[in-house]
Amino acid sequence: MSRLMGLAWRLLRGGGRRGLLGSGLTVAAVAVSTGLLLFTLAANLAFQGRADRGAWRNPVAATGDAVAVEAVHRDYVDERQITVVDVAALKPGAPAPPGLDRFPAPGEVWLSPALAGLAAELPAARLADRFPGKGGGRIGDRGLVHPEELVVVRGQAPGAPALTAGPAVDGKEDIAPTKISDFTGRRTDDAIGYQILALIASVLMVVPLLVFGGAAARLTVARRDQRLAALRLIGATPGQVVAMTVAEAVITAFGGAVLGTVLYFLLTPLLTGIEIQGGSWFVSDMWPGVLPVLALAAAVPLLVGLSAVVGLRRIVVSPLGVAKRETPPAMRFIRVVALLAVLALVPTLGAGVGIGVIVTVLSLAFLAINLVGPWVVGVLGRVVAATARRPAGLLAGRRMIDDPRAAWRTVSGVALTGFVAGFIGLLSPGADLLSPGNASDLRVSVPPAKVAEITAQARERLSAAGVRAEVTVRGRARAAGPSSRGHDAGPPVLVVSPREHDVASLDRARTALDGLVPGRSATTAADDDRSGFRVLGDIRTGTVVVLTVSFLVAIASAGITAASSILDRRQTYALLRLAGTPLKVLGAARRAETLIPLSVMGGGAIAIGMFCALPFALSVMNVSGLVTLLVCVGIGFAGVVAAGAASTPLLRSVTANPAPRPD
Repeated sequence: MSRLMGLAWRLLRGGGRRGLLGSGLTVAAVAVSTGLLLFTLAANLAFQGRADRGAWRNPVAATGDAVAVEAVHRDYVDERQITVVDVAALKPGAPAPPGLDRFPAPGEVWLSPALAGLAAELPAARLADRFPGKGGGRIGDRGLVHPEELVVVRGQAPGAPALTAGPAVDGKEDIAPTKISDFTGRRTDDAIGYQILALIASVLMVVPLLVFGGAAARLTVARRDQRLAALRLIGATPGQVVAMTVAEAVITAFGGAVLGTVLYFLLTPLLTGIEIQGGSWFVSDMWPGVLPVLALAAAVPLLVGLSAVVGLRRIVVSPLGVAKRETPPAMRFIRVVALLAVLALVPTLGAGVGIGVIVTVLSLAFLAINLVGPWVVGVLGRVVAATARRPAGLLAGRRMIDDPRAAWRTVSGVALTGFVAGFIGLLSPGADLLSPGNASDLRVSVPPAKVAEITAQARERLSAAGVRAEVTVRGRARAAGPSSRGHDAGPPVLVVSPREHDVASLDRARTALDGLVPGRSATTAADDDRSGFRVLGDIRTGTVVVLTVSFLVAIASAGITAASSILDRRQTYALLRLAGTPLKVLGAARRAETLIPLSVMGGGAIAIGMFCALPFALSVMNVSGLVTLLVCVGIGFAGVVAAGAASTPLLRSVTANPAPRPD
């Protein structure tokens, strides 16, 4: 085995300048795949970490002896949400909430760093006056979902009004006082939803990355196949050929994996700035851990080696056919049948289907597109060759017939990204759904027995704060009878309508009303819906991230495979130049063999992506989704054309001396 490894290393080093260039392309492809796979892995672990860090604010009632009582409600400042947590110890030695050094004493106030900074920046009447009391300290990262999160933990006595009030009628996200045995809590539905979205986004990114990584093993495949076929003809056994192939592929892929890992960690500070779920990320969120990094760094070279071995069947079985450059047999229609079988499963998706089933079907759809791609390219090659009226068209058609897999590798990245664009484009929320509006009426539910008292206190507080507002009560319960069924029937709600509708006036009114009803904050209709709008905005941000990653992979794939294709076919190009074929015709043939499959398979992948998204679509495609699709199509075509143009100097270089040289 050591001799075979040594021979593989010598062959790798002795490939000459163009051989080293081909190996460099493989290293670059693997580096891109590794870096983006690390990002995908880290993103899923980061969402899981966020869900765990925020779980303590979703308390679970104690089944045995309770050690503390906890209540949570939401407040707002500058149109940003504040999470207010009131806690009281029921027994000595109660555990401290996550992120706090100790359990807060009654009257102590602990602020997150972002909230402390905002309180120091804004006038006290807008924020700081809401949290009187002794400063207890800062909440650490373990108690925060993200660095910009606004959280306050207030120590209370067990009998404090904030911990004895009932649940708010209008507080969609408020949690009534709950006796707890610890601060473990449980993940919120929102956090679980983000994890599911992250998993689906991972499939949309990882499958093209795996395809790209596997294709990296097939770069400069023609040159390697010729060399290995020659070794088979002089007596090398199939096992020796496989071992040398794996060794060569793993050596180059390992170098690419190391390079991709280094590049990922260099770019980590930029990745932490992506704002989703209300804020950016801690640097630690983007660190997957030592074992996952090592596992990925080992898995990528193994994948590349496996892909290289899969492509050796012709060399092992028929080395003479490879040496003579015989056209391989056409692929079978069973590939199309596999795609149709996967698409038949799509209508069964939707509500009630487990996330594992959804992820599996989407992954199979991706792989089926990649499986059927070479078959479609071969069919297109026959059509183009039969209808060609110019030399460039004939050359392009013959090339697609002779090696449809190589032609597909050049456009597969962009075509698979078309599936992502079609899937996301149909689900992308429109701009009109991303704004909560300008509702400025503050509302807070009040106990029926204290309506008059609280109304008078509200007017007095607002006047003292210099806030001009109209104070009314809606939903006041009236005496039983037909007249009690008017629109005002129901739980009483205090409504404050500031005459000035700017954000500062609204914040001063919130501060003036703070504590008016223990355990509840005055909110607007826009506040109640803000989390839903945030999710829609995050979906849009995720769309941008997924498409950006996908198109980076696609364009890198197109550029690398285009250059590799020239190196593979340099002898063919040299012979064509000897025969008098102009360089312009060769360039036109290369563009045709790229753009024709891209147009057909790219459009087909977009249609398949939209079909797969139909079970999850709430309505027909909006203008935003249509624009997303058009932009994606434009970027895809422009990227492939640019990749082809960038490799033109290499084509000119390999045909500068048209005399063919042996490998």
